[in-house]
Amino acid sequence: MKALRAFRLVAWCVVAIFTLLLIIGYLLQSGGGKRGEPDTSSTPAIGRPFELVSHRGQVIDNAVLKGKPYLAFFGFTHCPDICPTTLFELSDLMNELGPAASGFNVVFISVDPERDTQQLLNEYMTSFDRRILALRGTPEQTATAVKAFSAYARKVPTEDGSYTMDHTAGVYMMDANGSFKGTLDMHESREVRMKKIRNLMTGS
Repeated sequence: MKALRAFRLVAWCVVAIFTLLLIIGYLLQSGGGKRGEPDTSSTPAIGRPFELVSHRGQVIDNAVLKGKPYLAFFGFTHCPDICPTTLFELSDLMNELGPAASGFNVVFISVDPERDTQQLLNEYMTSFDRRILALRGTPEQTATAVKAFSAYARKVPTEDGSYTMDHTAGVYMMDANGSFKGTLDMHESREVRMKKIRNLMTGS
């Protein structure tokens, strides 16, 4: 009986401690900000300054892009599927829009400055809509660009001694002032994606 009683006591203590930890975690999560002030710590800062060079040799930064809405996404030329698929789908959408697609810019930002030289990017982009700009920079400039969009990029070694890149796959939608307006998801229907692009162009 004493052993059973001791076991129950220990079990209840474990439950009590676990419950207390859950309550503390909830309070920290919900009340992290000062009373009366909104908690903005979880709001990502997207659209901060960056400077890169296009596959045509132009210096592209926030000031150059300002004045037109634009789409931005991260990738690399050795990407086997997501990056070329996204570029092909964006090219297809731009083709459907025709001349109206000149009302916004599209930038493809390389997260692999080691392999994605300007010459390689120039060759790579011949497969897609000519209005899309591929951007690259030094490792430091690339890291700054990734942080500017609160994105993610990491080199992942492969078994053959090479590497691939793990990175944010979403397409950022930025307005003419460089403010973040949402994302374009390639898993959405074509109609939804087209509507989002048209709304971005009109500012609605």
